[in-house]
Amino acid sequence: MSDITWTEAVRTKPRPGGGDGNGRDGGPVDSGTAPEPLTFTAHWHSESGIPAPRRVTVADDRTKADVAYRLVCEGTALLWRGDYQGARQLLRALGRRLDRLAPKPGATPAETFHRHRQARGHRARVLGMLLVVLEDDHGLALRRAPDVRAACTEAYGPPRRRTVVSLRELLGVIGAHEWRKKGVPIPAIGGHIHPHYGVFSPVRGEYVDLVAAATLPAAAQRPEATAFDLGTGTGVLAAVLAHRGLDRIVATDSSPRALACARDNVERLGIGEPVEVVDSGALYPEGRAALVVCNPPWLPAKPTSAVEQGVYDPGSAMLLAFLDGLAAHLEPGGEGWLILSDLAEHLGLRTRDELVGAFDAAGLRVVDRLDAKPVHPRASDTTDPLHAARAAEVTSLWRLAPAT
Repeated sequence: MSDITWTEAVRTKPRPGGGDGNGRDGGPVDSGTAPEPLTFTAHWHSESGIPAPRRVTVADDRTKADVAYRLVCEGTALLWRGDYQGARQLLRALGRRLDRLAPKPGATPAETFHRHRQARGHRARVLGMLLVVLEDDHGLALRRAPDVRAACTEAYGPPRRRTVVSLRELLGVIGAHEWRKKGVPIPAIGGHIHPHYGVFSPVRGEYVDLVAAATLPAAAQRPEATAFDLGTGTGVLAAVLAHRGLDRIVATDSSPRALACARDNVERLGIGEPVEVVDSGALYPEGRAALVVCNPPWLPAKPTSAVEQGVYDPGSAMLLAFLDGLAAHLEPGGEGWLILSDLAEHLGLRTRDELVGAFDAAGLRVVDRLDAKPVHPRASDTTDPLHAARAAEVTSLWRLAPAT
C-alpha cells in the first residue's frame, strides 16, 4: 500500500493548561496564533486492496452533506478531522443519497443480481472515501471517539505507524471486535463460536444444524474414524463433528486469519485433542477420511473484500475442487457432505442440472439430501431487490459417495 498526503491548517503552539498540541484533549487548540497550513503524510491501508485516493481534502463538522456527496462522487476523498459522531452521521447521510440511486430490476434474475452487485460496489467505493487517521498506537484522535486500539490490533496486527483508513472499514473492524468478544451462540455444540475479523461468521444456523442432524456414514462411526473439514473458517463445523464424537478431525483453510480463528475456537471449546487445524497448501490434506465436509461459498461470483470470500466462489472453483477430489480422499464406505444453498439457481447463476452434472463428472452419486429453509432476516425483507430469490432459497446437505 502507498502513502496518503493531505494539507490542513493547524496551530503550532499548545494551548496553556491542556492538550498536547494535536487536539487530543477533545477540543480545539487555541494559542492565539493563526493556523498554519501544514502537509502531513501517513500510511494508506485498505483491506479490499483499494488504491490510495489521488485527491484528499480535509472535512469536519462544518462540511455540509451535499458538498461532501459532490466531492466524493467526483473522486475527492474526505479526511475527517471533526467530531467522531459527526463523521458517522455524515456517512449515513451519504448512504441515504446513494440509496436513491437503486438500480431498476433486470430482465432476468441474473441481470438483477449483477446490477445489484454493481450498485453495491459503487456504494462501497463512494462511502469508502470518508477517511480517518489512526495514530501510531492505533488510537483515534477525534472528539467523542471510542477506544479502537484493541479492535484495530486484532484486525491489522500490532501498530507501527500512523495509518489512514476508511471510516466504513473501521466500523466493520469495530463490529467484528464486538462479535469476537461476545461470540455467536451455536446450540449444536452447546457453546459459542468467536469469529475473527475477515472470517465469515456462522450467523446462519441452518447449515450448522444440517451437519448436526445428518446420519453419519458407517465408516465414520468406527473407532478412531477421521473426518476432514475443508475450508473450516471459524472452525464451527469441525466443532460440530467433534461434538458428535468423531475421534479425529482435520480442519483445513488457506486463509491465515481463518486458521488463527479456528485454532482460537478449538481452544476456547476445549476440543483441541480431536481437532487439528492445518494449512495443507491445498483444499485437501493428505490421506483419506471416512467423512469429508465442505461448505464452499454459495455464489459463483467475484468477491470484492476478504469477508466476501466466504460468500462468492469465482467459477465455482472451490465447489468443483471439492467434488473432483472427493472420491480419491474417501475411505471405503465413506461419504462427502456438501453444504450448499440453491440461491445461485434462483438467481440464474447456476442450474440444478449443472450441479448434478458436476457430481456425475466427478464420479459421485447422491446417497441422500437434507434440506432446510433459511430463517435469516433477508428471507422476509420485501425491500431487498433479490427478495424473490432469497424467499425461495433452500440450503441442502448433499450426502455424496463414489458412484462405483
